[in-house]
Amino acid sequence: MRLGEMCEQIRRGEEIASTDIESFITLVARRELSNAEVEEWLRAVYQHGLSSRAKVTLTKAMMESGEILRWDDCDIDTSLVVDKHSTGGVGDKMSLMLAPALAACGLYVPMLAGRGLGHTGGTIDKLESIPGFCTDISPSKMKEIVLEVGCCIAAQSDLIAPADGLLYALRDITGTIASLPLITASIISKKVAEGITSLLLDVKSGSAAFMRSEEEAIKLAQSMVDTATGLGVKTVAQVTRMSNPIGRMVGNSLEVIESVEVMQGRGPDDTVELVTLQGGQLLLMAGVADDLQTGVALIRKSLQDGSALARFRRMCIAQGVEESIAGQLCVEPRAVLPMASEISEIGAGKSGFITEISARQCAEVAGDLGAGRKDFDDDINPSVGLQFNLVVGDEIIRDQTWVSVHHEGPLKSEHLDKLRAAIEIGSAAKEPVQRLISMLE
Repeated sequence: MRLGEMCEQIRRGEEIASTDIESFITLVARRELSNAEVEEWLRAVYQHGLSSRAKVTLTKAMMESGEILRWDDCDIDTSLVVDKHSTGGVGDKMSLMLAPALAACGLYVPMLAGRGLGHTGGTIDKLESIPGFCTDISPSKMKEIVLEVGCCIAAQSDLIAPADGLLYALRDITGTIASLPLITASIISKKVAEGITSLLLDVKSGSAAFMRSEEEAIKLAQSMVDTATGLGVKTVAQVTRMSNPIGRMVGNSLEVIESVEVMQGRGPDDTVELVTLQGGQLLLMAGVADDLQTGVALIRKSLQDGSALARFRRMCIAQGVEESIAGQLCVEPRAVLPMASEISEIGAGKSGFITEISARQCAEVAGDLGAGRKDFDDDINPSVGLQFNLVVGDEIIRDQTWVSVHHEGPLKSEHLDKLRAAIEIGSAAKEPVQRLISMLE
């Protein structure tokens, strides 16, 4: 492989030999190329793209650069091994409920998840707010837990698709994060390495999403669906709205609380809607449900009858949480989770109906207060966050509390100003947010 020649081929829009892509990724994984050489390749791909075939080859090579979970040597039906991926959102806590709900319905969920960065939260940060919960798990241990419990949620590591680690770090430096082929290969390589047979993608669109326009979100969704399908994984993408916060909680401990409440048979309608829609689709793809409606009903039943919560408790114990703490977490999560020492209530400036709550502005406030990170090395405070008393579509009167801020230390005036500007109140009621925009197969 001659790297310079391959970069020229990319710039000319020519098809690249599969062996050249595979050799490049092997050298990246072994750290045998200089950063400058890898950066040149990244910029070429960012500016000129890759063909569908090249994307599949790149993704497969990245997957094969590390360990791959195998299930065909286990006494299970491999068609029941599934996962889901979300492109990130504000209040997006679906994985915490979805994995145990799917396990309660007979599926196996080996979920690799990430930490939050910028205004979006991370599944791993939320789980690590639970005392003792361990997400640093080897692939072999992850497999053991999945076979025992039905689900496991672990942090991404260099053991899975290690080539992606360097590529992602250099994408950040080179400003090539937004490349469709690179996003696709990064996400799909790690998901396919889990050994799954079905994958559900939740691709967010809106002012608080990575892909702000519906057109951009659909392009990314189609790219990921085509690539994963090209690697033999049955894949469906749901494009969903991400302008208003999901549910009523934003922040790590708070989102665990809301997740437990949903698995106790209650919780916000839009959160339940998303969980049941995602889970129902995966049950249909795995052949457990004959149609989407049946799948949705099965997931809803697992949330209402306590079976999803029981799986969640078992997953917590398997991943290091003491039995007594896991039991208490499932009854009264506030008793065991880190909670903020101060709660400040923010009232409405006028009466009317809530027509908008800016998820991005709310998340930026929560992040500044310690709920998120701007750099990967930043520490987070799991107790910090926002609790929404009212949501879009609700009627509100002047000075009525619409959001409670959980924080440590005084709130700054800039935070108060941003929150007050985050809510829009109109004279007429607005329909509740319907999250699903479209589905792609």
